[in-house]
Amino acid sequence: MTFIAMAGPLNSPSTLATRLKLDNPNNCWESLFELQSCSGEAILFFLNGETYLGSNCCRAIRIIQRECWPAMMGSLGFTEQEGDILFGYCDASEEDDSTSAQTLPLPSPTPIEG
Repeated sequence: MTFIAMAGPLNSPSTLATRLKLDNPNNCWESLFELQSCSGEAILFFLNGETYLGSNCCRAIRIIQRECWPAMMGSLGFTEQEGDILFGYCDASEEDDSTSAQTLPLPSPTPIEG
């Protein structure tokens, strides 16, 4: 018994660049590299309870979680839960920054005594 298989075009019209989101303006890969460079901050966040992540680190986390694949965090050793925690912190700090920037009054000038 002989079987003949014919190769045909793939059903998916997407290219590798599309699947990897390389043509996406939010640049998932750039964000992953940024997160890799600040991974020390994220590790201290969990180990010491240090609640500070730089703005570039948070920007990368937000882009990855919102616009890329949240599983990308796993490539740097973070679990899905840790990625969610980091995203929650960064999302909340973004809201706090925008709220505080709008509601804080400017300091009054101190009179100079001569």
